[in-house]
Amino acid sequence: MIDGRKSLFSGMQATGNLTLGNYLGALKNFVTLQDEYETFFCVVDEHSITVRQDPAELRKRARNLLTLYIAAGLDPEKNCIYYQSHCSAHAELAWILNCYTYMGELSRMTQFKDKSAKHADNINAGLFTYPVLMAADILLFQTDVVPVGIDQMQHLELTRDIAIRFNNIYGDVFTVPEAYIGKAGAKIMSLQDPLHKMSKSDENENASIYLMDPPDAIMRKCKRAVTDSDTEVRYGEDKPGVSNLIDIYRSCLSKSVEEVEKEFEGKGYGVFKEAVGEAVVSVLKPLQDEFARLSKEKDYIDKYIKQNAEKASYYANKTLRKVQKKVGFPERIR
Repeated sequence: MIDGRKSLFSGMQATGNLTLGNYLGALKNFVTLQDEYETFFCVVDEHSITVRQDPAELRKRARNLLTLYIAAGLDPEKNCIYYQSHCSAHAELAWILNCYTYMGELSRMTQFKDKSAKHADNINAGLFTYPVLMAADILLFQTDVVPVGIDQMQHLELTRDIAIRFNNIYGDVFTVPEAYIGKAGAKIMSLQDPLHKMSKSDENENASIYLMDPPDAIMRKCKRAVTDSDTEVRYGEDKPGVSNLIDIYRSCLSKSVEEVEKEFEGKGYGVFKEAVGEAVVSVLKPLQDEFARLSKEKDYIDKYIKQNAEKASYYANKTLRKVQKKVGFPERIR
């Protein structure tokens, strides 16, 4: 809790191109939460370098992501939108928490196993301790709630374990965060393999809809989406492709499953896929236009990069100083 309000933290990596799943599952929901919580939305560029990055491209993508946060409707005066690398407390707290995290805990992280398999030539220590930096991200802001998908629950549970362990030793230092899981659009699946989540790193260009895809590309991808040999627009475990398209459609237009099924009763997949594509375009086109406008406003974006880095550092350092005192570091002489 910060200044009497519950706090919320979330971060996104500045790698790859954000997908429709990132927007419907995260960004869109963030907008509805900004008046309810003291919010911190972080561009986690430090996490990004566990995989080798082109420096110029990383800087470009980081700025684009920060701009996208604002374009999506997050007010940079109400929300602390900042770069992780501009707040040194993240790295400082991560080192301390490394000393309160066990090797066995980290070795059980499924994302470490997955990324190690994908990047066998670069299994670095940062990839292994990545969840500790994530814990530091969250705990720095005395975070009450963290919007997470199912695939991130393991990391949040580790964060909770670390916080509880530290508190048991030193007293009430960290808020133990809870998960906030949105209802609609919580998990958008691949258009080509609906048993797996839509990913910004998918090699199949038809599997994901990217936030900057032009309307013709969006329509094409929706029309090529995997369904089944049936023609019934119905939600069910036996129809993962159709169910995924229903989730996309209802998330874009704020409709229920029942409303979508009734709307397309007897109309077949062709009509349905075209409607899904049009719904996605109707959501992404305003976002794209606002992103293009803000990208030209260099001074405006720079103002909030500086202002929110200072705000993030102020609150993060309050927690960091308390932790440093608890573990026995000498007090700083000012």
